[in-house]
Amino acid sequence: MPLNISDNLPAVKILEDENIFVMKETRAVHQDIRPLKILLFNLMPVKIITETQILRLLSNTPLQINITLIYTKMHLSKNTPREHLDAFYQTFDDISHHKYDGLIITGAPIEHLKFEEVDYWEEMVRIMDWADEHVTSTMFICWASQAGLYHHYGIPKYMMKEKMFGVFNHNIYNKTNQLIRGFDDEFLAPHSRYTEVRKEDIEKIPGLEILAHSEEAGIYLVASRDNKRVFITGHSEYDPLTLKSEYDRDINKGLDIKIPKNYYLNDDPAQDPMVRWRGHANLLFSNWLNYCVYQVTPFVLENGEV
Repeated sequence: MPLNISDNLPAVKILEDENIFVMKETRAVHQDIRPLKILLFNLMPVKIITETQILRLLSNTPLQINITLIYTKMHLSKNTPREHLDAFYQTFDDISHHKYDGLIITGAPIEHLKFEEVDYWEEMVRIMDWADEHVTSTMFICWASQAGLYHHYGIPKYMMKEKMFGVFNHNIYNKTNQLIRGFDDEFLAPHSRYTEVRKEDIEKIPGLEILAHSEEAGIYLVASRDNKRVFITGHSEYDPLTLKSEYDRDINKGLDIKIPKNYYLNDDPAQDPMVRWRGHANLLFSNWLNYCVYQVTPFVLENGEV
């Protein structure tokens, strides 16, 4: 079964061109099935790109999924057309009286700020706390993973000497955890960040489990013991050219940025990028939807009845 998203969302045309089955609202209403309700809290400035990346990965499942997009009320994006936000997005106040099977919170390019200095931090905290009672499982991506680990467990983030930038090899821990079922012992995933959380801090928290780690890039995948909170420090959702776009952008700004590691053929930016994380990305999102959401979410969602 496919994604059920608004007929006019720009991602529809992109995904259909990629031969991804998208069920528009006008068709989905005729199916007698209880779809999963997934909330996407999009913090990225260029929201259309990020929502398309996330939706692409959510589409790789036999489940029907209803997507609700929300953005921060306290900070309006300058890089996404206002008409797009008005047409397809809601605020937290609009949806807070509902329950959801899953919540995805994206990253945001605000690593240089302390969490409490972020202008929507109070709103972010409110949503994270609300999710504990209204969402079956929450996936935190990149900056959001650091924010969630900080808020829920007091784990700090640290500035690094240089940007962790490229595609890195990772090893899995605890092969029996359902979230990493089917993973290879080693797999590749992109990172693009200036801050990190550290293994030794996470290991002090009994309620958390490290599921994947990189000798070079550090922590990648952490989850609560019940998989109700899943923290991904990298960007498995990235398109083939996302790292290239970031690299070109920083070069044009005159920033001292190194070539993204293990990304271009022969590490030569004049060559084409090599996409070697797509299989892992699809498996990660499929496992989350199946084992962390679908298998444990109540059949009657609003009142929590199984």
